Amino acid sequence: MKPTYIRYGVMLMLFVSVVITYLDRSNLSIAAPAMRAELGIDTVHMGWILSAFGWTYAFCQIPGGWLVDRVAPRFFYPAILILWSVATVTMGLAGSVAALIAIRLCIGLLEAPSYSINNQVVTSWFPDRERAGAIGFYTSGQFVGLAFLTPVLLILEESHGWRSVFYTTGVGGLVWGLFWLLAYRNPRNSSANAAELAYIEAGGALTELGVRKQKSHASFTDFLTVFRYRKLWGVYIGQFAVTSCQWFFLTWFPTYLIEFRHLSFVKSGLYASVPFLAAFLGVLCSGFLSDRMLRAGLSLGVARKTPIIGGLLLSSVIMGANFVDAPSLVIGFMALAFFGNGLASIGWSLVSSLAPSRLIGLTGGTFNFISNLSGITTPLVIGYLAQGGNFAPGLTYIAVVAVIGALAYILMIGKLERVER
Repeated sequence: MKPTYIRYGVMLMLFVSVVITYLDRSNLSIAAPAMRAELGIDTVHMGWILSAFGWTYAFCQIPGGWLVDRVAPRFFYPAILILWSVATVTMGLAGSVAALIAIRLCIGLLEAPSYSINNQVVTSWFPDRERAGAIGFYTSGQFVGLAFLTPVLLILEESHGWRSVFYTTGVGGLVWGLFWLLAYRNPRNSSANAAELAYIEAGGALTELGVRKQKSHASFTDFLTVFRYRKLWGVYIGQFAVTSCQWFFLTWFPTYLIEFRHLSFVKSGLYASVPFLAAFLGVLCSGFLSDRMLRAGLSLGVARKTPIIGGLLLSSVIMGANFVDAPSLVIGFMALAFFGNGLASIGWSLVSSLAPSRLIGLTGGTFNFISNLSGITTPLVIGYLAQGGNFAPGLTYIAVVAVIGALAYILMIGKLERVER
């Protein structure tokens, strides 16, 4: 019997889910310049609005990951997706700083478990030799959606106002949440045949994830496990550096182009798409290159860590934009840095390989909690540094953090093997 390829359909579903997830967390950056003009919001208050998502998103990662280990992704994912999409629609009804902060806090809370669910799904569906490619493919959704849809949303905003951006992205999420509920199944409850199940299980897929019941309470030992190992901390710190660069592009980048580089809405939309396309290519190269290195006989650690370390070092060239004036050169540095960020964006493949098998969700939640503290720090740090209208110190901050992340991968992780207590 030839194996079926149902897992590739699941990979495509994860890709679309990530596109929607990132549109709903970055749509505020698209609307920010027009919103600031209409509501009279300065850069400091806008920094607080942009960072509000990060507060709940980061601090709900660990409880969210704990829930992921206990609630089947078939039901949990569409539930949170539909709820955060409703909150996204209400962003278009807001008229004050307080209301915008409150709604963004709500969206961050509801999106918090999403990447832990993605990681659980890909760990249950893909063998080790294919997992980095699958993670790279669905992770690329966070960039390709923004690359192609940012110009569309900016044109929509110019034609129908900034509120239309939230109405459009929110309704799209509602529709996709209903589709996931109808279409997704765990490997053992899906239409995958016995040959595909045998193939992915033999390769290390944990097909019982999302089906087998976990104990209902979280023990202190469980939490100690995900915080006690140096190699896990290396991944946590490295991913903080990766997401710090991402959060600049997800929050302040359109404002940087319009207000600091003085580009029009239409031009800024076209220029903004270039770094996201570069990051998309970086993610695809990273995942498939990593799997290719593994199949060529290199160790799992070399295959997984090399693209990430190289990508983080490449991300630090974002600082080069401080020394040029031509828009094409500015975007060139941004695209190169974000290509590097894409190369470094397969950190979840290390979580799949390092996390205790029964604490995949909790480890993923901890990983995402620490890394997405950058969703709080990056908008705030850049908002305060840019009070005088100068974004150069903010870009320097991003470059320094990227180098620290590369050092964490080099010095702290060591041999890549699953932590089991």
